[in-house]
Amino acid sequence: MSALITGDAVVLGVQPARVPSRALAVIIDLVVAWTVYLTVALALQLLTASLDDAAFAAISVASLLLLLVGAPIAVETLSRGRSLGKLACGLRVVRDDGGPIRFRHALVRGAMGFVEITLTFGVVACIASLASARGRRLGDVFAGTLVVRERVAATQGALVVPPPPPWLAGQFAQLDLSGVPDGLWLAIRQYLTRMTQLDPAVSGRMAERLAVEVVERTGAPAPAGVAPAAYLAGVVHERQTRDAHRAFGARAGAGPGAGAGANAGVLPVVGPPLPGVPPTPPPAVDGRDDRARDDRATGPSSTGFAPPA
Repeated sequence: MSALITGDAVVLGVQPARVPSRALAVIIDLVVAWTVYLTVALALQLLTASLDDAAFAAISVASLLLLLVGAPIAVETLSRGRSLGKLACGLRVVRDDGGPIRFRHALVRGAMGFVEITLTFGVVACIASLASARGRRLGDVFAGTLVVRERVAATQGALVVPPPPPWLAGQFAQLDLSGVPDGLWLAIRQYLTRMTQLDPAVSGRMAERLAVEVVERTGAPAPAGVAPAAYLAGVVHERQTRDAHRAFGARAGAGPGAGAGANAGVLPVVGPPLPGVPPTPPPAVDGRDDRARDDRATGPSSTGFAPPA
């Protein structure tokens, strides 16, 4: 995917965390974890004084793995990428494409973290982070994640993916996005945030190539008459909506196979329908909303994408 994104388009819309802030977060997490472990070990020693040495050793090993490996995995999964140390330092673990992590990401990071942080006293993790352009340790590389800073100066202005055209709202609710890899999502995000800064001809060719790859991964053709950039924006918006539903319950019933409930909780957007798609009658609203809807239907779109002719 590196051939599709060049120059400024490589820049992420988030700022990766560096070794000092990550090390401070890890130290806080380790202090808390070892404090809890020593407390539990002392309690177990008092409660299991009547057991033999083998049973006590088995319980000690189980508690060690549970508190130093299982607990960080559970915390990162439930907090969506923020442990106590990361919360104190303003950091968060996200996927390579900026989305929220899941259990499998936290599992890989936790298993690798026990080896490269706990067993090696952080030496391997520090070397890997210093060698990485984005400060990633081995656990991040294998899990496909990135630790980013949540607290940034307001003047820096984070790059925002432009919203899709209103007339594409809900058109991709039934699209199967499970086959699209994270690397392709990242390339699409980078293109959409930088497409206005690129030469129009170059931007058009990149959009076409990315759209072709998405069509190949999803197995469904793009809607007729929709520009490649608008198609990419609509697909990314649908993916972000599903992630928000899974993480925060923002859209009940969203996702493939949701049927009539796929757009529950989303306000209807009225605009020129796609070719071959029957228009949805607008809801009954007052005169002010009628004028606003007419302005949206006839005036230029605020998203920067023109409706199909």
